[in-house]
Amino acid sequence: MKMIPIVLLAVLTAFSEGYSASPMSIKFGTLAPQGSPWDNIMRQMGEELKSATGGEVELRIYPGGIAGDEPDMVRKMRVGQLHAAALTVMGLAQIAPEMNALQMPMLLSSYAELDFVMREMSSQLDAILQKRGFKVLNWVDAGWVHLFAQTPVVYPADLKRQKLFVWAGDTAAVEAWKEEGFSPVPLPATEIYTGLQSGLINAFCTTPLAALSFQWFALAGNMTELKWAPLVGATIITLRKWQEMPEAHRALLLRSAAAAGERVRRDTRKLGDEAVEIMKQHGLRVVPVPREVAVDWERSARATYPRLLEKGGPTEILHMIERLRDDYRAAHPEN
Repeated sequence: MKMIPIVLLAVLTAFSEGYSASPMSIKFGTLAPQGSPWDNIMRQMGEELKSATGGEVELRIYPGGIAGDEPDMVRKMRVGQLHAAALTVMGLAQIAPEMNALQMPMLLSSYAELDFVMREMSSQLDAILQKRGFKVLNWVDAGWVHLFAQTPVVYPADLKRQKLFVWAGDTAAVEAWKEEGFSPVPLPATEIYTGLQSGLINAFCTTPLAALSFQWFALAGNMTELKWAPLVGATIITLRKWQEMPEAHRALLLRSAAAAGERVRRDTRKLGDEAVEIMKQHGLRVVPVPREVAVDWERSARATYPRLLEKGGPTEILHMIERLRDDYRAAHPEN
């Protein structure tokens, strides 16, 4: 066998190292419906990433629950069938139960409080998820969670007569609701619409924008005005996939994700209010809650905290959020 000339071998080696037969594909799952504001922002992020990397990295998005519910997406990321996902606290808690502290009902009362807490805590939350094998690309919030029901809900007793959707797999939430006398029905989020149609459930908690985007409000046309909790989430990628990427591409991905996160926060806060007005034009009834009744709701909500967090190990994250919230309120009494 003839020896390949050294110069030719060097040229072939350099060519093979610089040439990619196909771009690196990041399989990305989300529950956001195709064409929704969240989906559009994720697609824009993918286009920016592909352009910035000269086509060497592409985001392959699976919207609308095509990749399954959030627990399904977490399982698929762990076995390599998905590489990244946009998850709410429900999905993040499948990775690190401590994340449940971010979604405690009636813990926070304004975006200003939420922004202050996340600025102070995001690096610590990033570290928790990284220890479990996932890199956080951004933290986002997507509006305030409200209760939607087929009959008006003002008092806690009104909700006790309803069959309430609870995310399948969230056994702590199921038990917490039951202990307070409610009737939770665990289902995948992808089955809320059919559950409302069949009568399996007749109430659920979500943001106005989600209720409009998925058209759930058409089957449960009463929204309780009470703010339950901000819908907090994050875009994450497996550390395995993250480490496969060249360092320069990682920096570009982080930059694109940070810009996308800012757009999600800005747009969904505005669009959430607009979604309520659109739904009102199509029959939604906003049910007011008197201040003294809101105090009863808050008391009931706080009673669920121990059960909701019992599988999350120590409650340091909750105590830290409460301390930061109280610090903010003390410094901003006008709010």
